[in-house]
Amino acid sequence: MNLIEVIILAIIEGITEYLPVSSTGHLIIASSFFGIAGDDFTKLFTIVIQLGGILAVLALYWKRFFQSVDFYLKLFVAFLPAVFFGLLLNNYIDGWLESPIIVAVTLILGGIILIKVDDWFKTNEIIDPNEPYIHTEIGYATALKIGFFQCLAMIPGTSRSGASIIGGMTQKLNRRTAAEFSFFLAVPTMFGATSKKLFDYYNNGFVLSNDQINYLLLGNVISFIVALLAIKFFIDYLSKNGFKLFGYYRIGLGLALLLIHYFVMPLTVV
Repeated sequence: MNLIEVIILAIIEGITEYLPVSSTGHLIIASSFFGIAGDDFTKLFTIVIQLGGILAVLALYWKRFFQSVDFYLKLFVAFLPAVFFGLLLNNYIDGWLESPIIVAVTLILGGIILIKVDDWFKTNEIIDPNEPYIHTEIGYATALKIGFFQCLAMIPGTSRSGASIIGGMTQKLNRRTAAEFSFFLAVPTMFGATSKKLFDYYNNGFVLSNDQINYLLLGNVISFIVALLAIKFFIDYLSKNGFKLFGYYRIGLGLALLLIHYFVMPLTVV
């Protein structure tokens, strides 16, 4: 990995982490084109720079994190399914992370769902202008169900934010509330994934060089700044326009990847 690749991957992470287009899928695609997707440090990098995204949520919504213990308990309950299935499917997930074709197929399938989802949950969009804070709207059972939906994102290309937002909408949350809870849930989820990846990296005998540490720091700074802008854009756009644009984008990207793979050059991890 070189400096240009670090910058590009960090920008992609910041833009896509909170959009329902799959940040992991985009990072796999980009790193595959660069020819570095199979590198152990690249795999570590694409996970660790999610910390920048965590900090973006904390910076934008810091007041929410000082409201009540109940808020943290609900996030913990929603986080539990990811812990269980993440440990159970860890070896399979590593294999999935090396397949741009899985990403292409899930991008297309997820895109079809996003095109339809606004029509499925039209009644959710009756919004009270004096809407209470999110932690008073979501019960423990709802939080747990959203957590199970989030686990679908263990398949690359699915989108963690998209899966958890739709999970919230199945529980009668409006788009904005479901999206914000998805952002909050990203904090323990991504922190846990980062900690696990760092532990595995060192446990497998790898050691970070000074250059690699600098790349991780730079990647997090860039993903933090870009994620701040992406979150603000997404919340405003989603509240007014819904998911259809993201659905069409996913389908177009997925089809383009399949065409490239089968008619131009095989997309494989090098």
